[in-house]
Amino acid sequence: MAIAALGAAAAFVTPAAAAQAAPSAAPATANAAWAAGTRAYLVITAPGDTSAVRTAVTGNGGTVFAYYDAIGVIVAHSTSTSFAATMRGVSGVQKVGATRTSDIPADAYNPALPAAPTQATTTLTESNRWDMTQINADKAWAVTTGSATVKVGVLDTGVDDLHQDIAPNFNAADSVSCAYGKADTRFGAWRDVDQHGTHVAGTIAAAKNGKGVIGVAPGVKISSVRIAEPSSTLFFAENTVCGFMWAGDHGFKVTNNSYYTDPWQFNCPDNVDQAAIIEGVRRAQEYAEGKGSLQVAAAGNSNYDLANKTTDSESPNDSTPVTRTITNACIDIPTELPGVVTVSAMGKGNVKASYSNFGRDVIDVAAPGGDGASGVYSTLPGGKYGNLSGTSMASPHVAGVAALLASTNPTATPADLRTKLASQATDTACPSDSRCTGTTTRNGFFGEGQVDALKAVGTTPPPGKYFENTTDVAIADNSTVESSITVSGVSGNAPATLKVGVDIKHTYRGDLVLSLVAPDGTVYTLEDFANNDGTDNVAKTYEVDASSETASGTWKLRVRDVASQDTGKIDAWNLTL
Repeated sequence: MAIAALGAAAAFVTPAAAAQAAPSAAPATANAAWAAGTRAYLVITAPGDTSAVRTAVTGNGGTVFAYYDAIGVIVAHSTSTSFAATMRGVSGVQKVGATRTSDIPADAYNPALPAAPTQATTTLTESNRWDMTQINADKAWAVTTGSATVKVGVLDTGVDDLHQDIAPNFNAADSVSCAYGKADTRFGAWRDVDQHGTHVAGTIAAAKNGKGVIGVAPGVKISSVRIAEPSSTLFFAENTVCGFMWAGDHGFKVTNNSYYTDPWQFNCPDNVDQAAIIEGVRRAQEYAEGKGSLQVAAAGNSNYDLANKTTDSESPNDSTPVTRTITNACIDIPTELPGVVTVSAMGKGNVKASYSNFGRDVIDVAAPGGDGASGVYSTLPGGKYGNLSGTSMASPHVAGVAALLASTNPTATPADLRTKLASQATDTACPSDSRCTGTTTRNGFFGEGQVDALKAVGTTPPPGKYFENTTDVAIADNSTVESSITVSGVSGNAPATLKVGVDIKHTYRGDLVLSLVAPDGTVYTLEDFANNDGTDNVAKTYEVDASSETASGTWKLRVRDVASQDTGKIDAWNLTL
């Protein structure tokens, strides 16, 4: 299922290898009619020509729904309860496993297209949100917003491609539905059947267009690979296999995977069904990586120590869960597969999110996922926005940083990107919590540390382009205060799109009037908040036409408090020329 997004209310390329794959995602060999009791299976054989095993499938009471010759994986359907046992005795068959404990929905044989949601307009303007400043994404944008040649695949519940903050960066040509394990390339099949995937997509690459929100890498392209099924929003193994194969064949540099492969929270190799699931998904991930795609995945939201597994009480989630004893041999897939970047979630600040899974030598890196009142604000279907929290929200921050790395290092391999994500992460020490073991540089809560978008694009913004003052300035009642930034090394005039980033901590911001004072004393009003605006704090980036001003010199942020009872401080502010 989707790695639970804990919302406020819930508390909690070109396919260069297509010929080689011959075909990598082949259509079903039979258009079978749905029948009650139809189950899905992964049949694993040697990579290459699977035709003999496919013939055996049809000869033993099954139908071939899809097949992937390049990795030797066949998706078979059957109503026979003896199908799996029979197929395990067929020459050339290595593993066979049921991928679910429930029937295949009838929709699999004639999938309905998700509706195109009616779009709402927004009056929201972009601001430097806490999750973006925590990983220095706002500073990274002064260097680059990422390359449009970099494709990021969102393997999820789908994406609302019509959303005003996603449409500018959406890549319909490489989007698809992989629900049920077979590529559905009809226009719009990729659209969201929930809200999860759209939220993830916005965190990765919402456009820097002056409205709504900004993604970590707002210049890259987003492709939707819907692997969730519409009625259950579950992510079964055959869907994940299809998604990874699509990613490999369509040149995705990065994929985000904010889910675990249903119905098993952990798949155990001593179970014949789960062993086939592990092998099938592993081969597909390995195929994608071999084609240049890095997989980033959420660690999960059960506050569970993945390095010390003992029980699983949440599986199977498509029928009736049972409590079972497990060991570390049992893995959460795809996040614990070799080569996948495993991401834990942080709250606001250097803290593990309360719900986040953890585990020494399991977690690779950490990123903001939100917790409590501080959720991750991003896009929702229908032109909307909202807060969600979860490792589902942390993983796309890492995928965005990986996309920036791929933008600035176009020849980087998935292994290169993994190494850079780790080496550039900010070391984060264990808190006073005995469950967190390891060192400051690598531990069970944060892995190698919190990812850093600025380091991904260069250790500092371009000389003479980005300037910041982080010295606190107190704002008293009925007072006017200023904070200064001296710009040097920039010739000529300031731009017509001078960016003024403001971070003010102040209760009841309706008391405030913000202005930018140019070196010659000219005052540019940034915002005079409505007197009835009771929202706390200001975290925004304003754009000023300062083209008539000389760039070099001392600029000031002026803050006037026009009332009593509420005070605060200028926490930081910056200029991007």
